[in-house]
Amino acid sequence: MKLSHFKFKLPEELIAQYPTENRDECRLMVVNAKDGTIEHKIFKDVLDYFDEGDVMVFNNTRVFPARLHGNKEKTGASIEVFLLRELNASNKFWDVLVEPARKIRIGNKLYFGGDAMVAEVIDNTTSRGRTLRFLYDGNHDEFKEALYSLGEAPLPEYIKRDTEPEDIERYQCIYATEEGAVMAPAAGLHFSRELLKRLEIKGVEKGFITLHCGRGNFKEIDVEDLTKHRMDSEDMNVSGELVDLVNAAKDRESRVCAVGTSVMRALASSVCMNGHIMPTKGWTNKFIFPPYEFSVCTSMISNFHTPYSTMLMMVAAFGGYDLIMKAYETAIKEKYRFGAYGDAMLVIRE
Repeated sequence: MKLSHFKFKLPEELIAQYPTENRDECRLMVVNAKDGTIEHKIFKDVLDYFDEGDVMVFNNTRVFPARLHGNKEKTGASIEVFLLRELNASNKFWDVLVEPARKIRIGNKLYFGGDAMVAEVIDNTTSRGRTLRFLYDGNHDEFKEALYSLGEAPLPEYIKRDTEPEDIERYQCIYATEEGAVMAPAAGLHFSRELLKRLEIKGVEKGFITLHCGRGNFKEIDVEDLTKHRMDSEDMNVSGELVDLVNAAKDRESRVCAVGTSVMRALASSVCMNGHIMPTKGWTNKFIFPPYEFSVCTSMISNFHTPYSTMLMMVAAFGGYDLIMKAYETAIKEKYRFGAYGDAMLVIRE
């Protein structure tokens, strides 16, 4: 398929700037790929589509406060630093993005929180990428606590407002435990403790993968031929415990639901044979777009994504291009909310 197949006009007012008051009360579009039907529900109605023995797989990555605002030495010019990943704990080396990049050069010192935290630019990695060495006296735990206290929730750029204190909690799945993401696995944001408990009471089993969602999900695709696009790699872990849970469900012909495109990517990166998966730990840059043969999941939950997005392409591969694009057309007509803080879609294949 071509990039242009994923172009559509998205009214700016449909991009959610805030989440719904209650996590599980956003709207839910249910798309049935078997018969092509589209239903309109509330997210907590997702309970009605799963039975005892079915399995939901979640991504337990935890978002850290990755966006820092500071000043450049001497000039005092305002700068923004977006933390990507820690490269070396003992030396306090971090891979970051900087803005405005043209003014941030090797050797510059950057100050955060007045002079509470100082960093030195030691390398250029990409046009906007830099390696920073933070200059901080104290052990690693004290350093991380001080660094994160200066940061903000890394909201996507399509959220056109200042970050607010509540975003630290709301831009985070309630079951998030494994720190490392700079982008929330948004489909999981809709699960409340009450909904998870009701699923448990019904006998729906839950399992967790870890995939640290990176900024590459928002990387602009600059080729028309999608086979030539390369995804940024993301660190993932599909544990033996999760493998046993999913493979047992497949063997008894129960349903398996991927909660989010990050879960789908991790499971697709772990497939071995007969729809089974194997323990997998490492990096994945798997790019899924139509056509693609899925063998593990029978359904998936996803938010509504922006035009040209790799997440939209994966959903279209799973639910069928024509049906998913029809669903998106319906979503715009019915004024569903798009983006990480928006509404959700349940796509059912079996």
